[in-house]
Amino acid sequence: MAPTAAVDDALTRIASENPKINAFRAVRADARADARELAAHPELDMLPLAGVPVAVRERPGHADVATLTRLRGAGAIVVGTTAAPELGLWATTDAPGRVTRNPRDVGRTAGGSAGGAAAAVAAGLVPIAHGDDGIGSVRIPAAACGVFGIEPGRPVDSAPGAPGAHERGGVLTTTVSDAALALSVLSDRADLAEVQRPGRLRIGVAVAPPARLLRVDRYWTAAAISAGMHAAAIGHAVEPVEVPYGDAALSALLRWTTTGLDAAPGPGLLPRRTRTHLAVGRLVRRLRLVRSRQIDRAEATLLDFFENYDVVITPTLAAPPPRARQWSTRGWCANVASCVRFAPFTAVWNLVGWPAASLPMGTHPHAHTPLAAQLAGPPGSEATLLGLAAQLEQLG
Repeated sequence: MAPTAAVDDALTRIASENPKINAFRAVRADARADARELAAHPELDMLPLAGVPVAVRERPGHADVATLTRLRGAGAIVVGTTAAPELGLWATTDAPGRVTRNPRDVGRTAGGSAGGAAAAVAAGLVPIAHGDDGIGSVRIPAAACGVFGIEPGRPVDSAPGAPGAHERGGVLTTTVSDAALALSVLSDRADLAEVQRPGRLRIGVAVAPPARLLRVDRYWTAAAISAGMHAAAIGHAVEPVEVPYGDAALSALLRWTTTGLDAAPGPGLLPRRTRTHLAVGRLVRRLRLVRSRQIDRAEATLLDFFENYDVVITPTLAAPPPRARQWSTRGWCANVASCVRFAPFTAVWNLVGWPAASLPMGTHPHAHTPLAAQLAGPPGSEATLLGLAAQLEQLG
């Protein structure tokens, strides 16, 4: 499809469907002009994302310049910015007067923080959306909305806890192959552009949550087990395991309270839940409860575990998405409890800066919302995760 036609089609769908789900915060008035300019590009066929309408998640006050530059350099047309909770902190996406809803069930949240991005892809408004993943902000909404989402790991030669290790740019798409192509552009890694079939993998299926007091819905447990059974059926070595999480979940929780401190605007511009969250974060920082050795210890333990495994499969979430409501008007404790109960499996991989993905795995028989399995691996395993995800996608 020509760039102008593709963008016209996307903008028409956005105008029709976005009022129902509030996926987009803003639609770019210049998108059609960008498409016309791109159509005259002398080497249009050489651009990997030529004319593809994409959405980007707006960061506080601005869209990420590096993300825009790489997308536009690949020929993509940015049609708008997607909704996110304040400072990207929460596993639900809403703001005063606006709630981002799940296209699979508009009575439920699309997840967060890239909830708008996931909703845009799930509703068919764009085929590719960008999202930053700090504690699961790509995988959580991907699982909630039934799309594929992947976050890359930190660069293999960088240290745990280094800048960029905790929050990295990921993608949400309807297919694994689209995600591989988009991720190759955003990560500037040509080797990821085409999905490669992996060799025989050693896979552990781990269904216990990182914190033992948490409960996991049995159908979300079954989604991970089903993914493992599919992997075994195509020849991979699969066995049940327990991931040695240790105190990694607590370390990730403490870091969550501090992630928005440096980007926060004046307190009067923030809802009460986030003002409280930042106050807790300042206390955590003042008491020096966040330390680099926590990450070092967690990574060392996981590296030992992965001496025997290439990939671990877990549920992506622990329960169906919460109801779509103005969570931003509710108290801090209610928000934290909801986020932790809903999504305990994702943050550990951000803590150590390792790659992880969420792959749709059917539908919850009672909630009628999507189910998903999380695939995680050690540093440098992005291609392996994409290859395994593609194999499982074909079986689904």
